[in-house]
Amino acid sequence: MPSADNTVEMAGVEPKKIVVVGLGMVGISFIEKLLKHLIRPLPSGLTYTILVLGEEPHLAYNRVGLTSFFAHRSVSQLLLNPPEWYASHPPSALTHRLSARVVSLDPAARAVRTADGAAHPYDVLVLATGSDAVLPRHTPGHDARGVFVYRTVADLEGLIAYSKEIPESPAPGRGRVGIVVGGGLLGLEAAKAMMDLECFATVAVVERNRWVLSRQLDADAGGMVVQQVRELGVEVLLGKRVGRVEVGEAGEVKGVWFEDGEFMACDVVCFAIGVRPRDELAREAGIACADRGGGIVVDDGLRTSAEDVYAIGECASWKGQTFGLIAPGVEMADVLAFNLTQASEHQPRVYKRPDLSTKLKLLGVEVASFGDFFADRDGPKELPAKAKRRAAQNGRVDVVKTMVDGLPPAPVKALTYKDPFQNVYKKFIFTMDGKYLLGGMMIGDTRDYVKLVPLVKNQKELDVAPSELILGAKKDGEDDGGDLDDDTQICSCHNVTKKDVVTVVKDGSCKSLGEVKSCTKAGTGCGGCMPLVTAIFNRTMADMGNEVKNNLCPHFTHSRAELYHIVMVKQLKTLPDVMREAGVDANSVGCEACKPAVASIFSSLWNTHVMDATTFGLQETNDRYLGNIQRNGTYSVIPRVSGGEITPDKLVVIGEVAKEYNLYTKITGGQRIDMFGAKKQDLLEIWRRLVNAGMESGHAYAKSLRTVKSCVGTTWCRYGIGDSVGMAVRLEERYKSIRGPHKIKGGVSGCVRECAEAQNKDFGLIASEKGFNVFVGGNGGANPRHSELLAKDVAPTEVIPLLDRYLMFYIRTADKLQRTARWLEALPGGIAYLRDVVINDKLGICASLEAQMQELVDSFFDEWAEAIASPAIAAKFAQFANTSETVENMEVELDRGQTRPVMWAKEPAKDDFKGLRKRWSSTTWQPVLEASYFAGADKTPNGISATIKRGDTQLAVWRIRGRYFATQQMCPHKRAFVLSDGLIGEDTPAPTANGGATNGGGADSSCSSNPNGISSPWVSCPNHKRNFDLSNGDCKNDSELSIATFEVEERDDGSIYVKLPPVEELDAELGTSRWIVKKGEAGPAQFSELDKKIAFKGHRAKKPGVKPHTELGMRKPVALMVGGGGCGSAPDW
Repeated sequence: MPSADNTVEMAGVEPKKIVVVGLGMVGISFIEKLLKHLIRPLPSGLTYTILVLGEEPHLAYNRVGLTSFFAHRSVSQLLLNPPEWYASHPPSALTHRLSARVVSLDPAARAVRTADGAAHPYDVLVLATGSDAVLPRHTPGHDARGVFVYRTVADLEGLIAYSKEIPESPAPGRGRVGIVVGGGLLGLEAAKAMMDLECFATVAVVERNRWVLSRQLDADAGGMVVQQVRELGVEVLLGKRVGRVEVGEAGEVKGVWFEDGEFMACDVVCFAIGVRPRDELAREAGIACADRGGGIVVDDGLRTSAEDVYAIGECASWKGQTFGLIAPGVEMADVLAFNLTQASEHQPRVYKRPDLSTKLKLLGVEVASFGDFFADRDGPKELPAKAKRRAAQNGRVDVVKTMVDGLPPAPVKALTYKDPFQNVYKKFIFTMDGKYLLGGMMIGDTRDYVKLVPLVKNQKELDVAPSELILGAKKDGEDDGGDLDDDTQICSCHNVTKKDVVTVVKDGSCKSLGEVKSCTKAGTGCGGCMPLVTAIFNRTMADMGNEVKNNLCPHFTHSRAELYHIVMVKQLKTLPDVMREAGVDANSVGCEACKPAVASIFSSLWNTHVMDATTFGLQETNDRYLGNIQRNGTYSVIPRVSGGEITPDKLVVIGEVAKEYNLYTKITGGQRIDMFGAKKQDLLEIWRRLVNAGMESGHAYAKSLRTVKSCVGTTWCRYGIGDSVGMAVRLEERYKSIRGPHKIKGGVSGCVRECAEAQNKDFGLIASEKGFNVFVGGNGGANPRHSELLAKDVAPTEVIPLLDRYLMFYIRTADKLQRTARWLEALPGGIAYLRDVVINDKLGICASLEAQMQELVDSFFDEWAEAIASPAIAAKFAQFANTSETVENMEVELDRGQTRPVMWAKEPAKDDFKGLRKRWSSTTWQPVLEASYFAGADKTPNGISATIKRGDTQLAVWRIRGRYFATQQMCPHKRAFVLSDGLIGEDTPAPTANGGATNGGGADSSCSSNPNGISSPWVSCPNHKRNFDLSNGDCKNDSELSIATFEVEERDDGSIYVKLPPVEELDAELGTSRWIVKKGEAGPAQFSELDKKIAFKGHRAKKPGVKPHTELGMRKPVALMVGGGGCGSAPDW
């Protein structure tokens, strides 16, 4: 992002005002490129401030991906940059206005005027107005209701709305019929859009030529596409021209009459017959425009005939040509952004003949054309230098013979390959000697496209025979781009090369595919390049030694999905069993990464209590005590409120409990009540009260179903068309307690108003007239994603089987801690493949998925009710193992009428705690606990830990595999007294010289060892995963931190002894009162400056008897407007 220094007045230099008219794909590309150039101050000292005026009410969106709109109906999923991107730039750098249609341009006054009357002066004006879809106004009936074009989101929204008005049987004996006029790229996209609406019984494409895609393909290739499109269920009418649209009495479409006299009844007509450059703004201002075909005339520098006015994208006419593809427009944006910022120091760039190569997937058919793909029909536009000289030598033409016989054939040769069985067609065009590739077209198999385009662009002489080139595609799927040159263009939409991707990965700028897409824009257009971008990313990471493997952790060479199936098939039920059958070291205790994953797998398969002896030590922080651990070591209490529906009696009990235990209460986004600040030793009694009142665990602590949010639907709402509460309750009651790789959230909305926000959930339902539309794979959080439509109009009786299959397939195949959104993105084939699996039963596993889900549902039990009833589990809920005393672990403060823990200190405790062992004045062996407390520890996956109170100091003691360890209880990172509740881990064995394994820690080992040479485990702090060596106190992932450790042993008298210094000395160094976080340590309150600015006093309310309304004078706001730019409707630029 440009710094403020680059976008404000510097050294007396007034920033130049750039006004961009048009916030489309080319307009935003220009702005992005310009801002990148402005990251560093320009040598000339020149600065810019940018104002972009967008006609549509939306931010710049991906027009190439419009067809996906029917799946999600969300403009936000099409946005090229989120709203936060625009907000991240200060107004001095970038300001944008939506719904701001520019109505006039005055080059003399150097200003444009918008429809609201506001004038916007400019120093530089960039016209990126794009083009309009052509509507044949000479055709009678073109303005009937039900006639559309396919160009913008508004066009699609209009089509969606109108399609709902059409009866299912508009006429006796036929269903709804939609016609697309035009069989080009736009027409086939429109046909797919109509099919995706799933409301038309028939979709037909009308094309005036003898084949579709006539501007990209020859007759043979176009005919093959026609055949495949027809096989997909789309009617294709060739050689037809629409004469007029038949209009009904109410002005609606009734059908079309063709010029040959035939009639076809229909309900919707969508014209996709081309686009027309939007040059009217420039034309009315007297700027030169092309007479034929339209477009604003520009030179090689993209300048128009008016000073400091430029045109880019589809509205620009360069050398008599306009371009309807995104790639030429992006190249124009690149050239202009460079020239406006770098031309003073570098040679200005000129716009050259663009590459019109395209690679698309239309109605499921792979289509590509590249280079001079009609050179055999129209003659080559340009020949390589050697071929041109050769053609000139052999090209002496007999004028008389030409007049008699016509022009000689084009000096090219075409090589064609056609496989009707695989629906593959390729035609490559070469120079006469076969040394140069000039262009070509491909249907079905387009894998070599990215390799062929640079051969044409670079006019590179071939080193293989033409026949090898046309048959050269690899048979083992997509390659990894290793044989591609660095300058190979892999994303034609945004002109991204292989080198662009490799560079941002190697320099560390991008560590994920999402970051690569954001940084380079590769894959943000049509998306067709993503398989190759992914392959190049993975290969580059591997070359750097940074290949991201799917293994759970160093203790396993399996992914979570692989381990899940091993555990399932072999019926493994304990960590030692899993380590023996699938681990790297059969005797390992694992670590904080793999243990929770194994615990999750056990729960998803066997559904035993997470606090049982065999599984307790595997659980992640929150599962250990059935509550989310909070900043001060207390826990949250969240009863289940299925579907957000709760009785007053239960609300009363919740209030009583919260009041008695002084719990901070808050309504969650999932429609239930959070109670915070419950001490571990109080959890049993709190939950006993709640369970007795008919409530149960809400599993807010688990990687399981959290909530199914709902609106009130037909229960109360006058707009509802479905019982959203009833369905939400049924779903939450069915899937409650079922654990998965990550948390799962659901939502049910009673109508398309979507009050329950079901489209950003892991699964969501929206009621329709026929049932429910089922959406999957959405989530909020740090990387939000809208869900995708899995099935439409699903009957209530079929919702459960469909969700059973979907959720169980996710649980079986997802990676560790992978939400459904990321899982669906990574799923080969995406939503289409998921439909094949869970709807079409492609893998033949639907019955198995349903049966497994039913077993889990039938095995439900309330974890808190069981914990209360089990003495063994209940015994774990104590603050200290050696005393019934309790202490506070953090100070609290009053905030808005409730107590909460104070803020953490700014800095961790960096004292040399590990060095205390050498600094104690003296130490003695002191008994701290009976050894019987650790009975059975050697058979549990995490051993057994105890929290000990000694004076004012808290200590942690463990028994792990027959060995004892003792440390301070406080984690120095946030000064939280929590270490005894952390997961235990250890390193994998290092290979010895003879290929065996060693348990000893040496100089090169990250693992310390005790005097006997046995490696020491570590404890992972449950708050933020700082890992501390239990023998020497080192922090393995933060070198500034350490903990104190103590010698510990079990003696024959049945007690555990720890070697400790005098209590006074111990408390002086490690005492709770010394290290407890106190009020004020965090510095000024987070909102102190804000509170001063707005005079915030807390919750606002009128006192009884006070006049409820005060007359507003509006004097000061009006006074401050004087001289400030008028009414304030637009900034003063």
